Parts: sequence; structure tokens; C-alpha cells
Amino acid sequence: MSDTLRITSAEAVLPGVLKLVWNDGYEGIVDLRGKIADGEIFETIRDPENFKKVCIAEFGHHIYWGDEDDGVDFGADRLREIAQEQAALLAHAS
Repeated sequence: MSDTLRITSAEAVLPGVLKLVWNDGYEGIVDLRGKIADGEIFETIRDPENFKKVCIAEFGHHIYWGDEDDGVDFGADRLREIAQEQAALLAHAS
């Protein structure tokens, strides 16, 4: 298996929140609400209907909304970091 993290599945579970699966089998929930709350670039995906339209890039290196080459995107590596950080916070809180 390649060491390169790739996203194999992306699903909006709430507005601003995704369930992601990576090619190594890791599954995580990523809450992007704080990251997309401000900024004109994120205006479109703040709309819950548009947020549901998340797409996975051809090789799974990132997810995007809109046009793959000119839309909003987040990379697989950074999303994995966010998922693990948020999971650690939840584990620590319980």
C-alpha cells in the first residue's frame, strides 16, 4: 500500500461536518464549521445544500466543492490531521 494518504469516501453528515474514509481504513469525522464560518471563498459551501455536494478528486488527494480546478478544496493530509485532532479532543473530554 502507498504511504500517500488518499480519501476514498466523503459524506456530509451535518452542515459543515464530514465523515471521511482514507485509503488506510481510518474513518473520521471532520468539523469544518469553524474554518468555513468566515470568508467570501466559503460562502457557497456555508449553504447546507451546497455543502452536501462534496466531491473527491480523481486520485483522492483532496475533496472539493464546485470546479475541481477552481473551487473550494481541502487536502487529504490536512483533513486527516484535523480529524485526529478533533477525535483526541473528544476523547479527552469524555
